[in-house]
Amino acid sequence: MTDNQTATFGALLRSLRLASGLSQEMLAERAGLSAAAIAALERGRRTTPRADTVTLLASALALTDADRSTFISTALGNAEPAPARLSASNLPVQLTSFIGREEERTQVRLLLRTARLVTLTGTGGAGKTRLALRIAEELLGEYPDGVWLVELAPLTEAALAPQAVAQVLGVREERGRPLAAALVDHLRDARALLVLDNCEHLIAACADLVAALLRGCPSLRLLATSREPLNLNGEQCYRVPSLPVPDLDHLPPPERLGDYPSMLLFLARAREQRPEFALNPRNLRAVAQVCARLDGIPLAIELAAARITTLPVEAIAARLDDCFRLLTGGPRTVMPRQQTLRAALDWSYDLLSEQEQVALRRLAVFVGGWTLEAAEAICAGSYLESWEVLDLLGALVNKSLVLVEEREEEARFRLLETVRQYEHEKLVSAGEAPDLAERHLDWYLDQAVKAEAFLVGPEQRSWLSRLEIDHDNLRAALRLTLTEAQPNDPAAAAAGGKLVRGLTLAAALWRFWYMRGHLTEGRRWLEDLLRLTESSNAAGPVRARALHGAGVLAVSQGDYETARRLCEQSLAFYQTLDDSHGAAVALNILGHVAEKQGDFARAITLSQESLALHRAHGSTRDIAVALNNLATVLLSQGDHGHAQALYEECLVLNRELGDSRGTAITLTNLGEAARCRADYDRAAAYCEQSLALSRELGDAWGVAAALNTLADIARDNGRSEEAVQLYEQCLALRRELGDNAGVATLRDALATLRTDQGNHQRE
Repeated sequence: MTDNQTATFGALLRSLRLASGLSQEMLAERAGLSAAAIAALERGRRTTPRADTVTLLASALALTDADRSTFISTALGNAEPAPARLSASNLPVQLTSFIGREEERTQVRLLLRTARLVTLTGTGGAGKTRLALRIAEELLGEYPDGVWLVELAPLTEAALAPQAVAQVLGVREERGRPLAAALVDHLRDARALLVLDNCEHLIAACADLVAALLRGCPSLRLLATSREPLNLNGEQCYRVPSLPVPDLDHLPPPERLGDYPSMLLFLARAREQRPEFALNPRNLRAVAQVCARLDGIPLAIELAAARITTLPVEAIAARLDDCFRLLTGGPRTVMPRQQTLRAALDWSYDLLSEQEQVALRRLAVFVGGWTLEAAEAICAGSYLESWEVLDLLGALVNKSLVLVEEREEEARFRLLETVRQYEHEKLVSAGEAPDLAERHLDWYLDQAVKAEAFLVGPEQRSWLSRLEIDHDNLRAALRLTLTEAQPNDPAAAAAGGKLVRGLTLAAALWRFWYMRGHLTEGRRWLEDLLRLTESSNAAGPVRARALHGAGVLAVSQGDYETARRLCEQSLAFYQTLDDSHGAAVALNILGHVAEKQGDFARAITLSQESLALHRAHGSTRDIAVALNNLATVLLSQGDHGHAQALYEECLVLNRELGDSRGTAITLTNLGEAARCRADYDRAAAYCEQSLALSRELGDAWGVAAALNTLADIARDNGRSEEAVQLYEQCLALRRELGDNAGVATLRDALATLRTDQGNHQRE
């Protein structure tokens, strides 16, 4: 950039800043830069603006596309390239500007350089989560193995904390081994930052997990947010303060607003609601009063600023004063800032219309978020028509009480956790909690039963994602059936009782738990509900399905005796009910258990019996599954021709069904059968087709299986270098999946292959 270009850029920056009504300090706050840097750029003292600095400024100025293009092209004549940013992260994109906290960010970053665990503490609404996310974003480039956010707020059971971490990191549960140990192995050599958000309600479980990670993972750093410390050796706690507020007796001039991030926050959030809003001598004191009365608590300030669409700021300040006077008689044992936050929430709630109040408190029945369809079904009723829910949601989103995000082409809503807890108290006080909980259970039971039918067909991936997103709501529904229905309660044993509904829900979810790796959790729900409904006469068909699901989960964990017992009970129920289809399903899994236990004769007999029943019943999908399982047993016993014929029949059926995953599995098995006959060209063709399908579906297990067989084909055909490359690709996938048995087998195969290569070279 020439001197003339520098002057042009500086002048353009100043012109755009003034047109936006921003001081240098205000622009610096929006862009996350220093006011000195802005001044230097405008005066031409910084002749080489970085590309990322230019991008930050363009976003902070909220330029039109045309102005943004001009601004960037003017700046980039001699701009330094932005540093590479690591993509290994699940940090959410923040849709609002981050205000202030320079000192806090600097101090926490310094703490993370010397301490392996830093915990941000403070009251609810102090901004712990937002500060942690901002720091995590700034540190992306320093952790080559990624920066990972684990949100713990939706969880209510301590045992689920390790599962939440495992789900984020893609760690699979392993048979007979604590999940914490698998996490330690996964992170043992990782240079990564793990952000654990909202630990306070699971403090003991989080402390145990973090202690294990610190002991076993020397390069790992952890940043936690909690209302109290984890109390671990080496922990560095940093209390997140409220934002600085002005002295009402000595108000700052507008150019000194940068000294008070609380006022900048109010201004930024107010302008999101009313872009024309600006500070002036008339409203400056009112804004200062709002910030000071709210003790600089970010959440409270944001709630206040959201009302700028319906109230002048002077009225907002006056209503806050009234609210505080109402709460002066609160318990002395409660922290003042907690009283202030409750006062802000009470005030915000009182500003809503009656319909908005009803809608907001009813939305507190959800855990972790909801869809519009769910809100309409559950929250409508007295005072609310279902068609009104959409408008009410929109109003609550505009007032910053409900958050909305796009996920897989569907809008999902959620409450801030502090707001959800507050509104749940309102729900209980209104006497509506029991009825809303019942509706919530009914809705998610219906959704799970509906999803069950789609988990084996072409829409499988979509429905698995839906269930995963709503897993916390499904857990809440299951929990209701356990906590509010006792086994000796006659109503619980009757048709439609909570326990039977809970068993129905769990029976519908077993395949989801199986496919997504929630094995221990799924078994616990199923086994608890099976035990509590043992004497129920209403649970026959449901009980048979639940026993089957529990058996599948047990065999997946290598607990073959338990699996056999559960599946035999399932078979007995189906036979009592004269349900030949159910009996065939039970026989099929019993054949699988027998194969795993090495009883191949029994495995073949049971699989053949299952196939015969399915053929008589006429269920194409079940016939395909039985054919595949029987063929696999026969192939392991050397009956290649018979196995090949069964696989080919299975392939035809899967293609008729449009079951892409079933097709991919069968193609890999056909490839293995052809390899066993030394028909390598045909084997490779089958596996290439399977690999393409699995990649299209995002099915890592299917990709690994196809790569494994392709590697075996290359090895058997004398293409050692190709085999090594394919084995290494497969090994990386199986490690990612937590498939320890597969990893061990692949390591042996690679070791043998490399030894053979070495011997060949020496010869």
